[in-house]
Amino acid sequence: MDAQQIKQIIESHLPGSEVLPSGEGCNFNVTVVSEVFSGMLPVKKQQLIYDCLTEYIADGSIHAIGIKTYTPQQWEQKV
Repeated sequence: MDAQQIKQIIESHLPGSEVLPSGEGCNFNVTVVSEVFSGMLPVKKQQLIYDCLTEYIADGSIHAIGIKTYTPQQWEQKV
């Protein structure tokens, strides 16, 4: 598993999202920017990303993942 694969997996589950992955081996961090997060509680945003990756966490391809989520508006304010 590599960062680009994680990017592709999340983007396939959340079309229109911008995924910024980092990491290697089985430890990764992702920042996901998507309109789908509008109005969601932080825990629900994280659960949505975990749902995309459950299969890979279960088989050990991903051991640890840090997740940051933003709406496009929140992302604009951050950068």
